[in-house]
Amino acid sequence: MLDSCAVGIESAWPLFRLRIRTSRLELAPRTVILGNSGAGKSTHARALASELGCPHLDLDTIAWAPDEIAVERPRDHAARDVEAFCAAHARWVVEGCYGDLAEVALRFGPELVVLDPGVDACLRHCDSRPWEPHKYPSKAEQDERLPMLRAWIRDYYERVGRCSLAEHRDVFDRYGGTKRWLTDSG
Repeated sequence: MLDSCAVGIESAWPLFRLRIRTSRLELAPRTVILGNSGAGKSTHARALASELGCPHLDLDTIAWAPDEIAVERPRDHAARDVEAFCAAHARWVVEGCYGDLAEVALRFGPELVVLDPGVDACLRHCDSRPWEPHKYPSKAEQDERLPMLRAWIRDYYERVGRCSLAEHRDVFDRYGGTKRWLTDSG
């Protein structure tokens, strides 16, 4: 058995280099990635989960009602789904912009990574994002909603609530486990 395991993740967005280290393979990593829309959460979560051979939970898939756009599920239902996902797997990656749902996953003691590349990077990433079929019926419909998403991204720094910079800072500050806040300077 190997005594240590290091997994490095690099993406097309070289702002971030995520590195997870465990002292023994049986201490399988669990990671929560939090940040603004377009920060790189999904890209990094998919890459990390692939490298580690573990499941990835995009919080958008449980925060919103299936087959409906912008219809929230009851938060207690979404929280139960996060808890069930985390409890069912020895290792996992959870990502999203929902501070309250991230805190449910944080009860399991993962590493917390907040991606904060800045508004300009988030806007560029959203402008170039591929079609997300789990969110939109077509790429054309996704693109029609891009102005709304761009406004949402800009508002992240000023709004209050579970998907705001203020909430993400509070989640980060309250969390007593391993954590990193990554900016465009890494």
